[in-house]
Amino acid sequence: MSENAAELSAVEWLTTPDLVEILDEPLGRVRRLIAEQHLIGSTRNGAFAVPSVFIVDGRPLASLRGTIIVLTDAGFTDDEVIDWLFEENEELGRTPIAALLDGHKSAVRRIARTLA
Repeated sequence: MSENAAELSAVEWLTTPDLVEILDEPLGRVRRLIAEQHLIGSTRNGAFAVPSVFIVDGRPLASLRGTIIVLTDAGFTDDEVIDWLFEENEELGRTPIAALLDGHKSAVRRIARTLA
């Protein structure tokens, strides 16, 4: 198992009903957050789910949307975006999601833009 696969297997995944409860939003609003790329998820484990680390203080991580957009514009699939966010990045010295959580969105997006 690769380091990235090991890290992703340790991630807590939130299903759509979980998101409705945690975000305290109706299902339609949760679906809009996903459609508008405030959140991104995967069906790799069966049902659609979002990594729990993408939710901070009951809201989607604010810096996540722009990063998702940069990566999807570069041709990444949703699964590839999630994989990239959880891969150790030499330039950042940690994973991109860890850097975003620490408030370093400019550095993350600069690297993401080089992937286009």
